[in-house]
Amino acid sequence: MSEHDKFRELIEPYALGALDPPERAELEAHLRADCPECSKALDEARWLVSQLARLAPDASPSDMLKGRLMQQVRAHAGAAGSRVPLWMWAAVAAVLLFAFYNAWDARQLQERISATNESASAAIAHQQELQQQLALAKREAMILTDPASMKFTLPASEKNMPELQVKWHAKMGICIMGHNIPMPPANRTLQLWLIPKTPGAKPMPSMMWRPDPNGDFMLMVTNPPDQMNDVKALAVTEEPAGGSPQPTSTPMWLGSVS
Repeated sequence: MSEHDKFRELIEPYALGALDPPERAELEAHLRADCPECSKALDEARWLVSQLARLAPDASPSDMLKGRLMQQVRAHAGAAGSRVPLWMWAAVAAVLLFAFYNAWDARQLQERISATNESASAAIAHQQELQQQLALAKREAMILTDPASMKFTLPASEKNMPELQVKWHAKMGICIMGHNIPMPPANRTLQLWLIPKTPGAKPMPSMMWRPDPNGDFMLMVTNPPDQMNDVKALAVTEEPAGGSPQPTSTPMWLGSVS
């Protein structure tokens, strides 16, 4: 084998990045000596590698895979006693292409699985939210329409303020409705209080809310006291945002439970 043939055998593995450092340095020195035949062969080999990179730019076959392929190529060349044929380098390129594709395809599949899982989770969460809203709407309708619900009003502390309408079902909860209610300041909220009949007992804090832009609201309390008879009155005060453990202002609405 001539010296030129030896360098020619190194062109394809050089383009693939699979040469050992000593061989790579020796070939690069030969190429710098301006060998037209080897330069042309290198251009062809680099074109083939570039097609692989363009098909899967973000994937890369492992060094272990490259090493195993080169061992097989060199073993074939040793057994044949000749230079590695072009078809074998094409086979190596095909294996590397398959590795590129599998890495890219696995990553794309994982991304699709993750996106599908996220969509499914969002759909389940949305469905659960809708079911909860439906259950609350049914409960609200039961409180408002059941003849067993007690109906009374909460008079306002000021004459120009509208009163609030209340319906209390012993088992389902309390609904409080208001119309044309003044909007509390941005850092304030309305808070409901249940006043116990027990002498000296403190008001029990309940829900907080703000009316809509039209001054309307429908408040449902799903966890009132077990015994309606334990409560003598309902009150509504204006409290700091986040509510208070005890009232900090005079009730804006106050009415007895009767």
